[in-house]
Amino acid sequence: MNLPQATEATQRNTYTALLAGAVVLLVVHTLGRFVYTPLLPYFISDGMLTTGQGAAIATWNYLGYLLGALLAVRWHSISRIRVMLPLALLIHTLTTLAQTQLEQPTALGLTRCLNGIANGIVFVQAPALVLEWLVTRGRASLSGLVYLGVGVGLLLSSALVSTTSGWLDGPARWWPAALVSLPLVWWGSRQLIRLDVPASPPSSSGRGAPEKTLLTRTSLPLFLSYAGAGLGYILPMTFLPLLASLSLPQGHWLTSGSWLIVALATIPSAWLWNHLGSRLGDLPALRLNFLLQLTGVLAAVFVSGPGGIICCGLLVGGTFLGTVLLTQRIGRALQPHQGPRLSAALVALYGLAQIAGPWLTKQWLSSGGSLGEAFGIGAAALVFGLVFSLLIKPPAAN
Repeated sequence: MNLPQATEATQRNTYTALLAGAVVLLVVHTLGRFVYTPLLPYFISDGMLTTGQGAAIATWNYLGYLLGALLAVRWHSISRIRVMLPLALLIHTLTTLAQTQLEQPTALGLTRCLNGIANGIVFVQAPALVLEWLVTRGRASLSGLVYLGVGVGLLLSSALVSTTSGWLDGPARWWPAALVSLPLVWWGSRQLIRLDVPASPPSSSGRGAPEKTLLTRTSLPLFLSYAGAGLGYILPMTFLPLLASLSLPQGHWLTSGSWLIVALATIPSAWLWNHLGSRLGDLPALRLNFLLQLTGVLAAVFVSGPGGIICCGLLVGGTFLGTVLLTQRIGRALQPHQGPRLSAALVALYGLAQIAGPWLTKQWLSSGGSLGEAFGIGAAALVFGLVFSLLIKPPAAN
């Protein structure tokens, strides 16, 4: 008699946990991080930043993201996550509010670095906490759905920027994202901290003592593949609207519309790659993901006009979350004893690769190269990632 009610309650708890994880990722990764992408052309047209300063500030944010992920490697236990996760969300909120008052590039860069630290911690710890909670309930296959928040957040960030662009100016352009973040942070953090997760993640292998080393012959190709993905995707995700503004006629709809295309492509991508990983296997799905993402970046390099921008937005927007969720699941299958720690190490490496993207772009532009040509760096990185994905050995069957 009570079984249907128990099942219904279990499902409700599962979707609440997934929604809470999705909400905090929406806040830190899109309203905190990627909202900068559609804002950057406006900051440049406002005279607040130059293209070089914009790239430098992006690099500061990515450096913070790396530092945050490294902190998450150090503080990977469930007990530490319960302390660090709400603290990181508080830092995100405070730095987002501070950005509304900052116009000087150095101060903005330092604030974006702190914002990136919070982002790195949350992007590691929230999905890891939800994944471990799902594993204890035999629902790990749903874990990729937590990244739906990033897709919805990209659309939300695009709408917030475009609808307020005519009546906000300079640092005030940060206000819409800041105001929307406040209630979402409050609700999402409360739900996540309530999750009942054992202090030691369960092992699905049942074979011997837990592996202590992160980098092994089995896991190294996965780490190198993920590094290529980090450098490969970050150029279009940072500079695609700017590329549209520089390569298309003034006022072209793709100056802001390119980010909308990315956002729309991202919304179903977490569900799609979660489904493909379940149907094809996570490893074959990852290799397909690299191929499609590479095609998108090559389109921006070799296809002139709106076609290249649209193709890049669709294919990169529709794949980059898949790279994340598939790699995280493959990593945990390879080393099930240290899920949160492995997740943090992967994100740290991803963050390190991302720092190189804006920095290399700045150097290329300073030497007289074009932004479109700089996208070739991303294409080469994705080839690197694809090659190493072919060297990953499938996790042993349990």
